[in-house]
Amino acid sequence: MLKINIGGQHSTTDTPNIMTEFHYDVLVVGAGHAGCEAASAAARMGAKTCLITMDMNKIAQMSCNPAVGGIAKGQIVREIDALGGQMGIVTDRCALQFRMLNRSKGPAVWSPRAQCDRAKFITTWRDILENTDNLHIWQDQVKEIIVKDSEIQGVKTFLDAEFRAKCVIITAGTFLNGLMHVGRTKLQGGRMAEPASPLLTESIASHGIRYDRMKTGTPVRIDKRSVDFSLMSIQDGEDDFHSFSFMSEPRTLKQLPCWTCYTNEEVHNTLRSGFADSPLYNGEIKSIGPRYCPSIETKLHTFPDKDMHQLFLEPEGETTNEMYLNGFSSSLPMDIQIKALKQIPCFRDMVIYRPGYAIEYDFFDPTQLKHNLESKVVKNLFFAGQVNGTTGYEEAAGQGLMAGVNAAINCFGGEPFILNRNEAYIGVLIDDLVTKGVDEPYRMFTSRAEYRILLRQDDADMRLTEKAYNLGLATEERYKRMTSKKDSIESLLHFTENFSLKPALINDALERIGTTPLRQGCKLSELIGRPQITINNIADSIKAFKSELDKITDRKEEIIEAAEILIKYKGYIEREQMVADKMLRLENIKIQGKFDYANMNQITIEARQKLAAINPETLAQASRIPGVSPSDINVMLVLLGR
Repeated sequence: MLKINIGGQHSTTDTPNIMTEFHYDVLVVGAGHAGCEAASAAARMGAKTCLITMDMNKIAQMSCNPAVGGIAKGQIVREIDALGGQMGIVTDRCALQFRMLNRSKGPAVWSPRAQCDRAKFITTWRDILENTDNLHIWQDQVKEIIVKDSEIQGVKTFLDAEFRAKCVIITAGTFLNGLMHVGRTKLQGGRMAEPASPLLTESIASHGIRYDRMKTGTPVRIDKRSVDFSLMSIQDGEDDFHSFSFMSEPRTLKQLPCWTCYTNEEVHNTLRSGFADSPLYNGEIKSIGPRYCPSIETKLHTFPDKDMHQLFLEPEGETTNEMYLNGFSSSLPMDIQIKALKQIPCFRDMVIYRPGYAIEYDFFDPTQLKHNLESKVVKNLFFAGQVNGTTGYEEAAGQGLMAGVNAAINCFGGEPFILNRNEAYIGVLIDDLVTKGVDEPYRMFTSRAEYRILLRQDDADMRLTEKAYNLGLATEERYKRMTSKKDSIESLLHFTENFSLKPALINDALERIGTTPLRQGCKLSELIGRPQITINNIADSIKAFKSELDKITDRKEEIIEAAEILIKYKGYIEREQMVADKMLRLENIKIQGKFDYANMNQITIEARQKLAAINPETLAQASRIPGVSPSDINVMLVLLGR
């Protein structure tokens, strides 16, 4: 036996087995959005980390839409950034278009979204990872996990390498026994032209971890030179101070528009003619599909009375001619897809790069996980991303970050890092997964969060950066930037709450703005609380206030927006915080190991079964399990002597 050290890797060569052995603290299997965040976080927290990927040229590949963010998803990215993650920084560097969605509604649902350059997204992420201390990348395919006494020991690869580690994080995306469908044509793979990952699912399942199948799809890719844009509607982005990262510099790439068009009845008839050959529709694919990102054939079936559906044509990059047709996910035969799209006037001369396709893949039941994303079955084995039954880059990245942090904690000791539902959308996401499980690919929405006004995109840094700084994940620079912003906001709030206005000095300005004049004096904060009033449209009329605003020299627009939201929504925020504080009582009541659920005749049979299967850590978690009623919770409180 020969032992050598190569670049910090401990290598053991056993000639009879022709096996090479490497040693790390943390192994991450898969370099998608979850894997990249997991590896980056673990390494920056001091864990010697190895990221194993099939293809180093496809790191953080955007498998479907070349965009980041959207409703609630944008909030997750802001949270990742506030915690010291990388997705927000990468997105801002690669953004071709930025928009703040839901501007017509309240700030609780404002959601940032950016169109990205797909190729630059990959190279930017790779550059970050390759220059991260404590992090090595290995190109290979994992075929087996190594477990001893219900504790992870490492993994084996197809190159006959053996990686030993204290913790392993599985972030394999759609690659586990991936099977793609274009009509009747089937191809094995995790993405078009990329191989599937065989054997790993079976290896994990052999240790008692349950799995099932899910399905998703992706649309056709179109050559923009073949599109008649004169027959489409343009959709421009926004050019203001907003971005994803609290640390970002101004966007540098050329900003590009998106385009919209509509299907028609002729298109629908052509599509229907191919239904018999659509595996998403004809029952050939029996796995669970996404409700909120349906295929075009599902849309026609679900909404038979609609005579048109909107489509969005989006750029794939700054210089490429490839464009993504959002809204046309399909598993129909290729000839049907092409024929139908050519019946839309703007696509009559259309040339495609590749058709849409559906994909089936394995996932693991997330109720088998603890809140730190560690397996309840195999110690120090973590799961993150689509393997947990979620869909979306953002959901994956949020899980990956949390898994990476907690894997590092498990290596060195310490309490698990868990975010509550009133602290972050990431907390809502993980709690939903481990408590409720999934019956379809899980996608985050603002409606899933009961504390939306507390979880706004504008204050993610206020909520989370100090936590990340204490973990050693957020940098000193990021922490100082957050505290400076916080001080500026608090100074503005103090000024508005204590500055009194007299009617004679402000009424002329109020009439010009179109709001009711004052009959008596009031505090400035009360005035800003009016719907017609903003800090910017009233500041010039109040000299002292204008002077106070002029003191802000850095990130002025961001600070003004944050302060204005806190003023206008103060009552809602305080009320929601009161509700959250009451629920915290249940969050603090630990129940794991305190009940024999099978013999608790005081509660319903369904509650017994669900509680036994999930084994919740707290009474609050138990209350969120489907099938556990408020009366069941009251019984448990009585039994605990509360």
